Amino acid sequence: MMPAISLTDLSRRYGHQLALDGITLDIDGPSITGLLGRNGAGKTTLLRIIAAQEFVSAGRIEVLGADPVENEAILPHIAFVREDQAFPQFRVHHALRAASCFFPNWSAPLADALAAEFDLPMDRRVSKLSRGMRSALSAVIGLAARAEVTLFDEPYAGLDAVARRLFYDRLLADYAEHPRAVLLSTHLIDEASGLFERVVMLDHGRIVLDASADDVRGAFTRVIGAVDAVEEFVAGRAVVERRRIASQESAVVAGGLHDGDRPWAQQLRLALEPLSLQQVLVHSSAQAERHPEEGTSA
Repeated sequence: MMPAISLTDLSRRYGHQLALDGITLDIDGPSITGLLGRNGAGKTTLLRIIAAQEFVSAGRIEVLGADPVENEAILPHIAFVREDQAFPQFRVHHALRAASCFFPNWSAPLADALAAEFDLPMDRRVSKLSRGMRSALSAVIGLAARAEVTLFDEPYAGLDAVARRLFYDRLLADYAEHPRAVLLSTHLIDEASGLFERVVMLDHGRIVLDASADDVRGAFTRVIGAVDAVEEFVAGRAVVERRRIASQESAVVAGGLHDGDRPWAQQLRLALEPLSLQQVLVHSSAQAERHPEEGTSA
């Protein structure tokens, strides 16, 4: 099957600054992929390139089987929604109407329902909306577009916790009925982690982790207990962090656990805790800094 997004050895340079460095990535079909990384890791640049709003410095990009740049056959099938979304001097209903003219898969019933749920003031100028309302409007457009390739660059960052949960729920519900390739960048990693089928982490413009979300959740384990017991359990394993307080130790080991590990840990009176996606990001970034030539993939 033709990948929805295909990037090969892609780089983007701004003068002497290398924002993206040799990115190779395929998003094969319908999925919700989390694009994660620290500020400045290259997430927004990558999304802008996929949306044909940036040019590559080197490498190749295809979206839905073709180069998206100035491609009128492809661009209406890419929805790129970001936190700082700019709108002309539109009222809210004008913005929705303009979006309906651009996106061929636009769902007016979904847009109307979402606008009501987010309590958007349809006759108010977008420039007069609060940050939260502008984020809600961007989220409505991104969802109602039902574009085959949908890119979210933190458009919901201005939403409160209740509104973000509404966004997550509606994204999952509409994705189930109308699958598409969704690439979602967020710094609210643990909050959004339940959405992801796949996780791609960037650090300093390079992919440092590309794996299924389930594999990532089991990628690191924290081992807690008496120092001697912890040291016995982690012997021969890749330990990426150690902390000791008096007679107690906490160690983080990389790699999945084996079938006999949990019974053994119980015998040693150790606690085993999987790291959250947020914590995995921290350790993956640290590993990338220690071994910049290596990446991690499923």
